[in-house]
Amino acid sequence: MELIRCPWCGTDPDYIKYHDREWGNPLKNNKKLFELLILEGAQAGLSWITILKRREGYRRAFDGMDPEKIARYTEKDVARLMEDSGIIRNRRKIQSAIENARVYLTMMEGPGSFSKWLWNWVDGVPIINRYKTMEEIPASTELSERISRELKKKGFSFVGPTIIYAYMQSAGLVNDHLTDCHRHPDFSEA
Repeated sequence: MELIRCPWCGTDPDYIKYHDREWGNPLKNNKKLFELLILEGAQAGLSWITILKRREGYRRAFDGMDPEKIARYTEKDVARLMEDSGIIRNRRKIQSAIENARVYLTMMEGPGSFSKWLWNWVDGVPIINRYKTMEEIPASTELSERISRELKKKGFSFVGPTIIYAYMQSAGLVNDHLTDCHRHPDFSEA
């Protein structure tokens, strides 16, 4: 019997693997959360599959998505990245990744971590939604709007409410797998 999945992943093997193994899993590792934030920002105006297929290119081009290295990038690095066909060559998104790395590191110097700060928004426990259709899933929520505002106050960019809601879904702060999807916590084949 074939597994039931959320329809957004279609039949692309990379998308199916991402859906089945990553999307909606609670992610609490600081560096992985940083990488995901950069990739979600790169997605702005594009489809996620476009970024997913370039994820290894981003990791290679951005020194393994190491925020300490990215924070030290200069205009020479921006020029190098603008020539790299393995990533989205958008100057604003590249500069945003660099600045976001600097802001992220500042947050990491404080009491706690980026992960703790982020997960405090949901009291450390994923919000389990029970949507039956894709049309029910919002593009943003009041919570994603609040998180977006706070991230912008801290100096992050490319963190609008829609990007942040997609980030929350990817990082598992919210579980938006449809109720008939095999990845939904309430799923049963009964």
